Amino acid sequence: MGDIAVTTPAKPAMRPARAEFSSGPCAKRPGWTPENLQNAVLGRSHRSKLGKARLKEAIDRTREVLQVPDDYLIGIVPGSDTGAMEMAMWSLLGARPVQMLAYESFGKDWVTDVTKQLKLEAEVLSAPYGQLPDLSKVRKDADLVFPWNGTTSGVRIPDAAFIAADREGLTICDATSAAFAQPLDWPKLDVVTFSWQKALGGEAGHGVLILSPRAVARLESYTPAWPMPKLFRMTKAGKLNAEIFEGSTINTPSMLCVEDYIDALRWAASIGGFAELRRRADSNLKVLEDWAAKTPWVGFLAEDPSIRSNTSVCLKVVDPRVTALSDDAQADFAKKLASALEKEGVAYDVAGYRDAPAGLRIWCGATVDSSDLEALTPWLDWAFEVTLAEFAPA
Repeated sequence: MGDIAVTTPAKPAMRPARAEFSSGPCAKRPGWTPENLQNAVLGRSHRSKLGKARLKEAIDRTREVLQVPDDYLIGIVPGSDTGAMEMAMWSLLGARPVQMLAYESFGKDWVTDVTKQLKLEAEVLSAPYGQLPDLSKVRKDADLVFPWNGTTSGVRIPDAAFIAADREGLTICDATSAAFAQPLDWPKLDVVTFSWQKALGGEAGHGVLILSPRAVARLESYTPAWPMPKLFRMTKAGKLNAEIFEGSTINTPSMLCVEDYIDALRWAASIGGFAELRRRADSNLKVLEDWAAKTPWVGFLAEDPSIRSNTSVCLKVVDPRVTALSDDAQADFAKKLASALEKEGVAYDVAGYRDAPAGLRIWCGATVDSSDLEALTPWLDWAFEVTLAEFAPA
């Protein structure tokens, strides 16, 4: 790196009150304590009257906070967002042509599942990390599978204008890091999935599957050519199993996790619902944008602000002393940068996703407080200088 005079800076005086900036599972809601879960239905069947009532409350509160249309169905399913997406793809695809948007790791995973496991000849519209595919190529006659927000790329779809209102195909949207922070255009979406472990800082293992009337019609009129695992079955004798969307889950859920989700939804409603959740996420992103604007060593993986995520914010090191390094050395630099933050207890789990370009990924969803991000930014500068000193020659 040449002759570099690097001095280790003093540590910042302030520390984030909560250092949980992981992109999943994400930070618990402000004020969370285990005592909030005292109403959990423990030691009882989830199919008991009491258990079903708690699951139904989770569904009803989801509809209220996310402003889901009354004629859309909401179900709690196994396997987190991945389980919900697999249920949708295995149950619905194959009836007509398929298009897929792949611009980050999970979108690419869905491509693998559809093309390698279901063996469908999908048209893949791809883009490098930090960018979106050409959305003008989306066809209205094809089913479309896509992530609304690229959790590993820090990119989001700005709106659903590219989806035809009179489309013939279904839209299957992975919204796991968009829900509760970004507006979802419900009339343009037929299937929406997310995991509450990201959206509201809930505990892992459970997914949410939302179906439009068009998706239900497909389920009842089309039978896929492949065998359907029990966990994916949403119909009985050709008709929708409506009980799934009233609280009768396909397998046994954790009622403690369900209670935790209800607690988060209650908090969301108490602070002003979706509008306030979105405002909080936008404010969190602005903290990092304001800091990055005056910080020469850092940039956003999503360089275009109009498509920049307000939840999974991905940063890259742009300092020429680092970009001149090999790819492996840059990746090592980013890991050491994240490690320095973790050792100080000021930011946990902020390394970029393993398949993404080297950098940091900082969760800015609604359960994170802006004051903690404001306290974090001086530590980011400190960690950069410390890591740079480690990479400089003796």
